Amino acid sequence: MDPDDAYDEHLRDEMPWTEVVRTLEGLGWTRCGTGDWAVAFRSPSGRLAARISPFDPAGPYSAMLYRRAAHTGQVPVLVDHRVLEGGSDLTVMEYLAPVSEAEGAAFHRSIDAREPAVAALAGHIHEVHARGAREQPWWGPLDDNPANVMRGSDGRLVVADLFYADGPSLYATVRADPDRIVRDYPEHLRRHMTELPLASSGGWPDGDAERMRQALAAADARAAAAPARRQDARPGR
Repeated sequence: MDPDDAYDEHLRDEMPWTEVVRTLEGLGWTRCGTGDWAVAFRSPSGRLAARISPFDPAGPYSAMLYRRAAHTGQVPVLVDHRVLEGGSDLTVMEYLAPVSEAEGAAFHRSIDAREPAVAALAGHIHEVHARGAREQPWWGPLDDNPANVMRGSDGRLVVADLFYADGPSLYATVRADPDRIVRDYPEHLRRHMTELPLASSGGWPDGDAERMRQALAAADARAAAAPARRQDARPGR
């Protein structure tokens, strides 16, 4: 790691994601992108990028893919991945440059067809995606957005951010059935789920995030009270 990019000794896993952002900014990392789920920063040397999401169940699976498929050279070089306080997600990897939409779409087609040049990568992608589908209650299909294909500083094509949670269905259920969300995601893994930047979608409607927080807090309270109610209902009490 370039000495200019040093960050590790300044971060702690118990930091809220907003404090991680402030820490990186204080170290000279600059914001280089904001999406619906995450914000991205480029390191002072320009060699690394950090992706920080308040809530991203897919983040650990992307990191898993980058580790498993590293030998192919067709995924980003992973420097660090951490699940932070409250389930927020930090991924640090090599900085990547965009490619044309046509080039990105063609690379996705080659993966889908399991062409020989990407066969090993495709195998890892489908293995990790299948694991996510088994383990995660709100799991989306593979993301074939051409923008997910990028180029490393050495010129090779890589694919990133293929996995995601089904946000529209997930957040519709937060509003309609928060008790189900509490069953699916323990509080310590979704503490910041109403803090997504939603830069591409235009943000939360007025008051929506606060209503969801209140609904989830009430559902957490009901879940916490349930064992006591069962205990009181035992025969002989």
